[in-house]
Amino acid sequence: MFELTRRNNNHHVNAYNPFRELEEFERNFFGNPFGSFFSSGDLAEFKTDVIDEGDHYLLEADLPGFEKKDIQLDISGDTLTISAERHSRIEEKDKKENVVRVERSYGSYSRSFDISSVDADQIKAKYENGVLKLTLPKKQVTLPEGRRLEIE
Repeated sequence: MFELTRRNNNHHVNAYNPFRELEEFERNFFGNPFGSFFSSGDLAEFKTDVIDEGDHYLLEADLPGFEKKDIQLDISGDTLTISAERHSRIEEKDKKENVVRVERSYGSYSRSFDISSVDADQIKAKYENGVLKLTLPKKQVTLPEGRRLEIE
């Protein structure tokens, strides 16, 4: 089981940025007047762990601050896609709110996983305390029965 893609519709995620440490030092020293607009992408994805538990895989995804209703699990063929969307409180309220700083990320997030070795009909999901836990039972491999061949 491995990851196929990562997607975040609101942030551009760079795989490698040789100036990341310098940018982080500058932000810490001078502050970050542009919020996360030019961020390195650390908030642009959610982190997952996949653990082989013998007869099943355990996938744990950190999704703090999301409500259960904002998380979708979709299976298409041999692909499981986890999508989540966080709405900004600022978008929902009127413009009279006096926002001083916004550091929390908002938008839609998505990651896809290959589940070709998983029994997709038996997947179970639980979400509590900001962690999505998926139990992904492995497909049972059935070997053909042995038989004796006759010699002609």
